[in-house]
This record gives sequence, C-alpha cells and structure tokens, in this order.
Amino acid sequence: MAILVILVIPAGFTMMNIDSGPTQDRLFDLHRSIGFTILCLAVVRVVVRILNPPPPPPEGMPKLMWTVAQIVHYALYVLIFVMPVLGWLASNAFGSAVSVFGLFTLPTIVGKDDALADLFGEWHARLGFVMTALVLMHIGAGLFHGVLRRDGVLSRMWPGLSR
Repeated sequence: MAILVILVIPAGFTMMNIDSGPTQDRLFDLHRSIGFTILCLAVVRVVVRILNPPPPPPEGMPKLMWTVAQIVHYALYVLIFVMPVLGWLASNAFGSAVSVFGLFTLPTIVGKDDALADLFGEWHARLGFVMTALVLMHIGAGLFHGVLRRDGVLSRMWPGLSR
C-alpha cells in the first residue's frame, strides 16, 4: 500500500503539469486505478488493524513523539479514504468515468457539474500536498528511529527487519 501511495502522488502532480493528450489521459487512468486500489486496500487495512491492534508505545519513547506519531497515522488513514473518494467525485463531476485498469468502470456517483468538479478537484489537490507532507514525515520518522535512535520502532513498521 505504501508503494502505491508513493507512486500515485508523483503521477498526480505530473498529470496536472503536462500538456493535454494521450499521455495525460493514460496518467489520469493510471492515477484513478491506483487510487481505487488504495481505497480497497484501505478497507482491508482497517479490518486487519481492528482485528490486530497495534502494540503499545515503545518504552522510552517520549509522550509528545508518540502523540505526533498517532496524529500522523490517523491523518494518513483518513486521507487514504478521503483522497480516492474525492478523486472519484471530481472525475465524475468533470464528466469522466473511472475505469479501473481497463477491467471495469466504477459507478458514477455524481453527474457532470463543472462547479463541483472544480471544488472536488481543488480539495483533492490540496489534500495531495498534505498527504505528500505526511508521507515524507512518516518516512523521515522511520529513518530517524531506524538510523539515529535504533530503538526498534522501524522494525515495528517493517516486521522483517531485525533490531
């Protein structure tokens, strides 16, 4: 899921900053497909998280650091649901169907409406910047814990890593 989020962000920025045409259309289709995949995986992830609650904070981790980590995690969870839905709404309001890797087309949830397309698209873009910042913070925090503190937090995120 992390890889998909990391892929979809630059695809989104690129598709908005290139000339209209077949390449931009393919990027939009890929971006939408990955976004829907992220939404589906988010549902699975939340179910798994409910069935397997996270471990308690690591010993010795400052309370403020743990609180910030929790805020970032919850914000990322919210965004992995909100971003695909806003993109889907924006696409529909723009008049575009959302095809998932050419395999099937999602139902239209809102009709063509230029004002709504602008509103949903603007919020999708703004939250894209927020998502980018949170992902970079998350990666930075993982590296901080894994390289500088060596406190086992990184291995909690990547269970295959040793302390």
